Amino acid sequence: MDEQYSIFRKFPTLEQAKELEILLNDKGIQTILADNVPPVDITFSGSMLNNEIEIRIKQSEFKKAEQILKEYSESFIDQVDKDYYLFEYTDEELYEILLRSDEWNEFDYTLAQKILKERGKSIDNDLLNSLKNERLKQLAKPEGHQKPWIVTGYFFALLGGFLGLIIGYFLWTSKKTLPNGQKVYSYSVKDRTHGKYIFYIGLIVFPTSLLIRVFNQF
Repeated sequence: MDEQYSIFRKFPTLEQAKELEILLNDKGIQTILADNVPPVDITFSGSMLNNEIEIRIKQSEFKKAEQILKEYSESFIDQVDKDYYLFEYTDEELYEILLRSDEWNEFDYTLAQKILKERGKSIDNDLLNSLKNERLKQLAKPEGHQKPWIVTGYFFALLGGFLGLIIGYFLWTSKKTLPNGQKVYSYSVKDRTHGKYIFYIGLIVFPTSLLIRVFNQF
């Protein structure tokens, strides 16, 4: 069975995504360019409306791709002007970049390390790996309690509305992709259980209510 592709990076524009795609392809990494996150890989917090361009690669090649980006960024580090905005950041703000590396481009992430080292701070691979692992733990946590969506889902499912089916399915199956390519469920076990119940209720009530409406027309 072919290995699945996972989201490696997201970009607001196609042009930015194409730059990374070309770089990775030149280094022998196959990519898939995708527009928008798949329906089962989103949350109800608003990401359904985001128009993002994704670069997907095989999860087994994440480390290789990270190394390619690191080397590419390092090749430009010494050419950056001293008026670049990161030089005005405090040590705490630069460490925040290292912790939230998934929210920053590779160049800024690499430059933040360089600036901290120039300021006499100790930055090594153990620290960087520790920060990345801590970030993965944070991102892997389920989204906050989904009570409003649960109540709405039950309401529409019991009324026979198709929306109940959709809400239930998302609560039950929705996943998010971590920076290392790993996919985890977006919601807690309790919320996913409610989603499952909502989905099956809707699966029974929706076709029944549809048949009743059809028969009432005769």
